[in-house]
Amino acid sequence: MCGIVGYVGSNLAYPILIDGLKKLEYRGYDSAGVALHTGKALEVYKKEGKVAALEDYVYGKNIQATVGIGHTRWATHGVPSDRNAHPHYSNSGNIAMIHNGIIENYAQLKSELVQKGYTFASDTDSEVLLNFIEDIKINNDCSLEEAVRIALKRVVGAYVILLIDQDLPDTIIAARKGSPLVIGIGNNAHYLGSDASPMLAYTKEVVYINDYELAIVRPDELILKNLGNERITPFVQKLDIELAAIEKGGYDHFMLKEIFEQPQTIFDSLRGRLDAEHQHITLSGVDKIKEKLIHANRVIIVACGTSWHAGLLAEYVIEELCRINVEVEYASEFRYRNPIITDKDVIIAVSQSGETADTLVAIENAKKQGATIFGLVNVVGSSIARMSDAGAYTHAGPEIGVASTKAFTAQLAVLYLIALKVAYEKQTIDKTLFNKLLGDLAKVPQYVQDILEEQDAAIKEIANKYADARDFLYLGRGFNFPIALEGALKLKEISYIHAEGYPAAEMKHGPIALVDENLPVVFVATKDSYHEKIVSNIQEIKARKGQVIAVVSQGDNVVAGLADDVMVVPQIHEILAPILSVVPLQLLSYYIGINRGLDVDKPRNLAKSVTVE
Repeated sequence: MCGIVGYVGSNLAYPILIDGLKKLEYRGYDSAGVALHTGKALEVYKKEGKVAALEDYVYGKNIQATVGIGHTRWATHGVPSDRNAHPHYSNSGNIAMIHNGIIENYAQLKSELVQKGYTFASDTDSEVLLNFIEDIKINNDCSLEEAVRIALKRVVGAYVILLIDQDLPDTIIAARKGSPLVIGIGNNAHYLGSDASPMLAYTKEVVYINDYELAIVRPDELILKNLGNERITPFVQKLDIELAAIEKGGYDHFMLKEIFEQPQTIFDSLRGRLDAEHQHITLSGVDKIKEKLIHANRVIIVACGTSWHAGLLAEYVIEELCRINVEVEYASEFRYRNPIITDKDVIIAVSQSGETADTLVAIENAKKQGATIFGLVNVVGSSIARMSDAGAYTHAGPEIGVASTKAFTAQLAVLYLIALKVAYEKQTIDKTLFNKLLGDLAKVPQYVQDILEEQDAAIKEIANKYADARDFLYLGRGFNFPIALEGALKLKEISYIHAEGYPAAEMKHGPIALVDENLPVVFVATKDSYHEKIVSNIQEIKARKGQVIAVVSQGDNVVAGLADDVMVVPQIHEILAPILSVVPLQLLSYYIGINRGLDVDKPRNLAKSVTVE
């Protein structure tokens, strides 16, 4: 969840670290800090709040260092405060460390250290780990590298750690398990980060560090070892991300930029894969496990948050088109159950970051039981991508806004392609329907562009009207039910308004008790085989004086005549309608959040990548 950066080279480290922290602030913004090796001493500067508060605090202080580490925090152990901010000093003051993750056995380690006379300046598990490492270094009279290796063999939990030592003026020691770490290779310099964004301005050559690997990083040297002290040859990859992709590009917020990027990101996710003219889909990842998919007893989709909503829609689509039994599981629940998994099962892991902790553990457990793993992620080289037997990237590009928008529609685009390709290979889809869906899917990028151009102003007005509401209810049927859930989640994330998503027919089983003249009810009501049913549901809400906002298909005068406010999307086949229906709901949540004066890119208590439990 936290963001980590490091630099070792010949330039001043502090400006590079601050720039990197700003690019990683979407990963956590409770507090921020840096540790600099000035050659004579370790200087640690840290402050509660956002990176800007740290900059103000550091102004005028000694930053003359070419080696440093930095951290932006999403609090786990200990409330957000100056004392709990990273980096932490060891008891001696000779070592400084930053940490992303959770040390599960920290209490036991802390108890042992307290008995030895160690004291702690924070409430964090991270400071415990740091002093545990120093204790090993002192008592074994060994190097910091060796102390880290010994310590991590006993540590239970997830971590990326970066350490600098008073006695090592040109070295950063780093290690990872369960949290991401990327090292960029520059000209007589190295850059470290939770992802590649902090180093894009300096290098395009990176090494993705694997679990249980330890890195010794100097300006002119990168040494990788495993915990058994065996050397590993770094695998250097070339980044294809441009710096402009992680900048706002004239938009007020990353979230708005990413909503408006969707025509391009959906197109990029389809490009080279969908050939509607020749009725063909190319997906090498599906081809790799084609027989497993065709003969699967069951597909299990594991995901969290917005990705879970994408998986839920995929369940509807895959069962409809492929006639395969599909289950959708919250990864956080699936990993702790004792599910029945066989080698006839295919697990589809959906994750924007490819680093989601619960999803990683879920697929690791399923793989041990013989299941085939298909990863659907947005980040090249991520842990889920490397762990999967096959997979596909979504090509949404970097998503900086904490609330997912373009990554979600990119996931839907690729999930549609997977379902259509498997259905074609299984011969469970009529050729006419197959060609129709391919043709309609090819039109989606332009349709999304039309929504953004034609509905933006109207949605802004609707948002102004309902921005002071205390609660929202989102309802949908069939393929649009997962979109009702996603719309409610977006509103909660961005505006802090309580919102619930339900199947429209379920409202009579409880939620209708909430309906009065003060409750806005959002219907995802595009024209489909459920249309008459959802019209009846709208009339039931109107009879109880509820305020109805509806996402409607172009030309649908029936729902438009009943609703108080409408957001219009182009008519498309009902299976594909959700990828259009969600766009107005993204804009609605964005503009309500803006109307309420909130920082929509950095919602309170949230971070972009959930890399800890």
